[in-house]
Amino acid sequence: MMPSTKILDAHINSPDWETDVPLGRRMKILHLDKKIPYPPRDGGSIATLNIARAFARLGHDVTILAMNTNKHFFDTANLPDEIACELKMHAVKVNTDINPVAALAALLKKRSYNVQRFISKGFDNRLRAILTQEGPFDVVQLEGLYLVPYIPAIRDVSDAIVSLRAHNVEHTIWERRAEHTSSFVKRYYLNHLARRLREYEILALDLVDAVVPISPIDERAFVDFGCRRPMHMCPASFSEETVRPNGATPPQRSICFLGALDWGPNREGLDWFMKKVWPAVLKRFPDLVIHIAGRNMPDAVNAWKSANVQIDGEVDDAYEYMRRFNLMVVPLLSGSGMRVKIIEGMALGKVVVSTPVGIEGIDVRHGEQAIIAETPEDYARQIIACLEDEGLCQRISASGLQFAREHFGSLPTTRRLAEFYGEMLVAQQTKNS
Repeated sequence: MMPSTKILDAHINSPDWETDVPLGRRMKILHLDKKIPYPPRDGGSIATLNIARAFARLGHDVTILAMNTNKHFFDTANLPDEIACELKMHAVKVNTDINPVAALAALLKKRSYNVQRFISKGFDNRLRAILTQEGPFDVVQLEGLYLVPYIPAIRDVSDAIVSLRAHNVEHTIWERRAEHTSSFVKRYYLNHLARRLREYEILALDLVDAVVPISPIDERAFVDFGCRRPMHMCPASFSEETVRPNGATPPQRSICFLGALDWGPNREGLDWFMKKVWPAVLKRFPDLVIHIAGRNMPDAVNAWKSANVQIDGEVDDAYEYMRRFNLMVVPLLSGSGMRVKIIEGMALGKVVVSTPVGIEGIDVRHGEQAIIAETPEDYARQIIACLEDEGLCQRISASGLQFAREHFGSLPTTRRLAEFYGEMLVAQQTKNS
């Protein structure tokens, strides 16, 4: 007998909930990813792994086929037992390293090099084999635009619903990066990449059966592009089991930045913060120290190291790291989609100080669930206000925590997506009968 909605919601919202809850028809779902979503050290990996595990815990059969790239290489034999028991993981080695010759050729042929980097015959062959030997699958979920080239392979051997889970409006990232560069040559090339991506992104919307944007802003963008496919907005989510406060109160005047610095928008934003915001904060609090953590830090970051800047590099446990601080800065100037780290920060009770771009897709109010500042002067002023007013921080921390729990838990958000897919499957069966 199916549990009542009230009882099911109580289970889903409990951080100690661990047992599978079959919900309606059990589906076979294949996720395609451009990198192995483990370890979950960046927003894309966290978003992919959380939704895949949530599908499994809701009673669905989940398989992941991921590219194993030089940049994000991981031996799947080292997956933790609890994940290996929930998900069937396949990996194919794919070289996505940037090749200047191939990039120039794509430029001359007016093609999207961003997309071409992820086209692999080996991945295509493995995909066909999995669909044939382990199917039939009900849903093939593409984790991002760069998996769209594999739709012909899926169509050749499968009747599965093909869904594009759009982590970003990809071309917007490159448009914004072009806006913030002073180099004419670099701006020209970034704008070229943005144009080619935009063309491909619009084309992709007609190739899939469903589109799953990650934020309301992205959903509206796809509507403006003329998307005619069913859409379901499914936000980035956090794991209710692991992302929660531990009860300890961090020092009032403690601040950190945490982000993968092999992602251009993170590097750009941090550079802006350190050069244009941090000096004004130090002028008011000359003894304050900012901690900077993240993987693949460029050498340029070390130039900031001083008595007021602690470079912590890649950390073993991002959640334990964030728990040490009161404020978390997210100074993004470009990007699209939704920042999972902001959701996780709020779920840990952190006061998040973000730019409007960083907080996009997360419907918070400035001064209530988070702090939002656009100019360097306002950003510094808002940080100083938080460092001086303990009551303000406590109110924002409590409100942000409640907001994250209500809107971004992985199980309820994934349950709604599963219901969306279930309705599409019923419609498909009715049409074919």
